[in-house]
Amino acid sequence: MSSLGKKRLEASLAIATYAVGSGTASAAPTPGGEIPKQILLTASDVLMYTSIWKIYFEEDLSRKELVEILAELGLVTIAATGTAYVVSKASTALLKEITNWTGPLGWGVVAAIAGSLSGLFGVGWAIYCDQLYSQRQPQPT
Repeated sequence: MSSLGKKRLEASLAIATYAVGSGTASAAPTPGGEIPKQILLTASDVLMYTSIWKIYFEEDLSRKELVEILAELGLVTIAATGTAYVVSKASTALLKEITNWTGPLGWGVVAAIAGSLSGLFGVGWAIYCDQLYSQRQPQPT
């Protein structure tokens, strides 16, 4: 397996781990306490992004560097992604508040949605890192 193939596999495993963790954490009922939980899940997502960066580039990524990289992607992309992220987290929190009353079936639905959203954002970040890594590597002639 090539070096890039190994990085892709490691990134996929990291995304799956964080997505399952996010879904599991979201499934637990916490009536009235969804906003603090979403803040913790957002911190977990940031850790996922920095882990993926470290997999590809073997360097730690600070929060400041993460913001600088996102700025390189362009303000439109940042605004769209940031808005989508905030809306997804707010929607998950609202949905979770509603499904707290429906029992285990509702909890499973929320877990699936939260895990999928975390995984989706992780895949988007991994694709960006993969493209950047490919551009930085010397091309064989």
